[in-house]
Amino acid sequence: MNERLESLRDWMKENGVDLSFLTSPDTVFYLSAFLSEPHERLLGIAVFQDGEPFLVCPAMEKNDAKNAGWEHEIVGHSDIDRPWELVQKAVAARIPRIGTIAIEKEHLNVERYETLNHTFPGARFISAEDKLRLLRLKKDEQELDKIRQACELADFAIETGVQEIKEGRTELDVLAAVEYALKKKGVTEMSFATMVLAGKNAASPHGTPGLNKIKKGDLVLFDLGVVVDGYCSDITRTVAYHDINVEQEKIYQTVLKAQLEAISTVRPGAACSAIDLAARNVIAGAGYGEFFPHRLGHGLGISVHEFPSLTETNQLVLEEGMVFTIEPGIYVPDVAGVRIEDDVVVTRDGIEILTKYPKDLTIIK
Repeated sequence: MNERLESLRDWMKENGVDLSFLTSPDTVFYLSAFLSEPHERLLGIAVFQDGEPFLVCPAMEKNDAKNAGWEHEIVGHSDIDRPWELVQKAVAARIPRIGTIAIEKEHLNVERYETLNHTFPGARFISAEDKLRLLRLKKDEQELDKIRQACELADFAIETGVQEIKEGRTELDVLAAVEYALKKKGVTEMSFATMVLAGKNAASPHGTPGLNKIKKGDLVLFDLGVVVDGYCSDITRTVAYHDINVEQEKIYQTVLKAQLEAISTVRPGAACSAIDLAARNVIAGAGYGEFFPHRLGHGLGISVHEFPSLTETNQLVLEEGMVFTIEPGIYVPDVAGVRIEDDVVVTRDGIEILTKYPKDLTIIK
């Protein structure tokens, strides 16, 4: 039994939970080392206070689960099986009565909740999210090694993208070149849909790349991440193409100052709110407060967006091993969109910056 499952079991005993039935692919991976994208098929891990845990997955993936290192029972189901009946049978073989079930309420959809409720009538359901967030909050050295590798590849991707900027090329031209270069390095998955946004498009924090052509005077924003062995990176850089006007440069330098100020406040014992406010106060002081519409950052690991959320109201205290992004931005319509993002880990004495591509204002000629 691995330490993560044992920790979950301890929590179950303390809270009177008979069964934890956890269904998000990220949680299944975290607890079992089995990485799967089951689409509409049932995937889950069942954990008991004392009985042997089991994994339920599509039958065609049973060998993959074994090869990932899962040593307990695997309940495989085909496309003509009734998987919930198989789950019920496997649970009944371990415990005669279920009183309380812990689930991932943020992941389990209504249809599956109703099915689970029907499968175990009379059971009480509680959320397992808080415990799972705490389990995943601090990364061990093995996890950090994977995240560091993902960050190195993210740096390479930005370098590639910057070199691909040419007048008349579209956002999608540059994006395709970046992802092709990563494929040649063996990358099979991005953390999220890659963004390359030029000119006015960069002023949308979550813009969509398209056939917009890069022209002189544009700021070009890259936001991307790479997955290595199930762990994500997430980086943003903004560069200028051929020219930059006074207002754009002011915005860029303000974002850079805000990001460096936030980084300087990261240490064990500091509150998430303090990190956010360090950046937010710089941006507000420069007159751009209304144009910084999102949180400063988010946790990072198996999921590209994990706990915690770095907001000005989150009083959670930082601890060694926590990994998150620091990504202030200013987005002024028809003027400029600038975001600078790094992935960082809290160390015993302060901070390690995991993404290393340069941040000083770069003008591509």
